[in-house]
Amino acid sequence: MSFKQPLKAGAVIATLDVGSSKIACFIAQMTDDEGGFEIVGVGHQASQGVKSGIIIDINLAESAIAHSVHAAEKMASRVIKGYPLRDVVLAVPATSSESHFVDAHVQMMRQNVTENDVRRALAKAQVKAQKEDREIVHTIPVDYVLDGHRGIQNPYGMSGQLMDIDIHMLDADFAHLKHISQCTEQNHLDIVSLCSSPYAAGLSTLVDDEIELGSIVIDMGAGVTSYAVFQSGRLLFAGGVPVGGQHITSDIAHGLTTSLADAERLKTLYGSALATISDEHEYIDVPMVGEQNARGEQHVTRALLINIIQARLEEIFEMVRQGLEDSGVEASICRRVVLTGGASLMPSIPELAQKILGKQVRCAQTLKVKGLPDATSGPAFAVSMGLISYYTQRPYEMPMEIASYGESKSFAERFKGWFKENW
Repeated sequence: MSFKQPLKAGAVIATLDVGSSKIACFIAQMTDDEGGFEIVGVGHQASQGVKSGIIIDINLAESAIAHSVHAAEKMASRVIKGYPLRDVVLAVPATSSESHFVDAHVQMMRQNVTENDVRRALAKAQVKAQKEDREIVHTIPVDYVLDGHRGIQNPYGMSGQLMDIDIHMLDADFAHLKHISQCTEQNHLDIVSLCSSPYAAGLSTLVDDEIELGSIVIDMGAGVTSYAVFQSGRLLFAGGVPVGGQHITSDIAHGLTTSLADAERLKTLYGSALATISDEHEYIDVPMVGEQNARGEQHVTRALLINIIQARLEEIFEMVRQGLEDSGVEASICRRVVLTGGASLMPSIPELAQKILGKQVRCAQTLKVKGLPDATSGPAFAVSMGLISYYTQRPYEMPMEIASYGESKSFAERFKGWFKENW
């Protein structure tokens, strides 16, 4: 759509991902007028006041956001002198969002399809889909039907009498968005765009062919495992389950009677998604809760640790599989899954996922972006990177009421104006 206004070379954009285990802020500067960018600032902080992607303590979350943003600003100031962070693109957690399909039609009177015709249809669909306690985040045309002819990718310039559009609407819980906006406002930040978390993860980890031919991205975070379905270059569905890597750590702590800190260490050092025969004969030392010396350690086989991990991972993938089946879109895409997120780094996890999901599975690669430090180039930061890609490439998927708010203004100005008036 023509209301997309690409950022020019030198423009700056920041992203904010408020997760269950960490809060990350990336600052990027555009290197050209074609969407190229480099990372000039990175800040991340252990998450506080957030559980399963939802804010449960505004004051703690606000403080953690402030530390993350300050670190990113400090790093960016070496490149952009006196840079004060103001505008941010915010990730919306899958646990607070839902996908819906809505259809809308407009009369064409045998004239050529224009941008205004598409806007009228999208506006109709949005009115139909709007709920009192929900806020629409994405409005994505999936299929155009012109006088009964399906499969049209780009209707502009085509003539017909009646145009139908199948639209993917993704909305989010208004209360959560209000809470996160309170945290950003207290840090003197303006939200200029919203993007579903698994959508962002997919944009940064899937290759073009996977997005076009059809793939599923599964973002395995600490408190949430989210997933997104892509096909024909579009997001078809997004969802999530409130279970992640932290639950695996908790299972280990309970199962082996050790502290959460020691359980996390054991998971990192000895964990795997599948056990081998040799794991039955390999013993590891497990500190017991409250004991301060070696006499308080127990010796268990590595296989026991892995069995605890495998049980929880199987549950997570079964929940994802059921969610995909219930979505109604999973059966129409190719058999391809990409795993990302911090919990996806577990050895042998692709094999276990393939067994349960019945699809080809690969793990996301290291993010290769100019200026991105090695410590933040792994799958755990896929959402932060994807938010930049979304804002620079797909802002036209914003709700139509924002698109039409102040036609002469930039996308960021429209969003901020609408946001302040409605929230």
